Amino acid sequence: MSRIGKLPVHLPQGVTAEVTADNVVMVKGPHGQLSQKVNPDIKVSVDGNVITVTRPTDLPRHRSLHGLYRALIHNMVVGVTDMFTIKQELIGVGYRVEVKGQILEMNLGYSHDIHMQLPAEIKAEAEAVKKGQNPVLVLKSHDKQLLGQVAAKIRSLRAPEPYKGKGIKFVGEQLRRKAGKSAGAK
Repeated sequence: MSRIGKLPVHLPQGVTAEVTADNVVMVKGPHGQLSQKVNPDIKVSVDGNVITVTRPTDLPRHRSLHGLYRALIHNMVVGVTDMFTIKQELIGVGYRVEVKGQILEMNLGYSHDIHMQLPAEIKAEAEAVKKGQNPVLVLKSHDKQLLGQVAAKIRSLRAPEPYKGKGIKFVGEQLRRKAGKSAGAK
């Protein structure tokens, strides 16, 4: 039995879940609604405020799907209850970020500013920058998959370089640094 898959998913107060006839799990909560199509081999049942995921056999394919769909459903429940948050730090001289509605305006050291349209499900805010600190972009959403995808896209606009660490990194991320040139003796 999958250690992840066999765990039940408990629904907190104010969160409802239902499974449609074509095996789509829909979860509603205070922060929004999410749905996930589940493989027809995997059975999902909602009993009161508990969601259970079961598999038909012990085939490796069914075992992996069992844990996968339980984790996805759990993330949906957590997302509509408490939103997921990702913080990104812009490291570099003159790097800045501004949030104007659903549009990010970033200056990342290129000859032009970068404007990025955010999906409606994602809320962004730029933390106030104090002297000597780097700008921080905070992204929040109830959809963990979409949030990670957007954060990865933002990071790819200027990935951290290994020498000085300039670029966009996640707060708390450990970067692999390289030693620069050294003036060796001749």
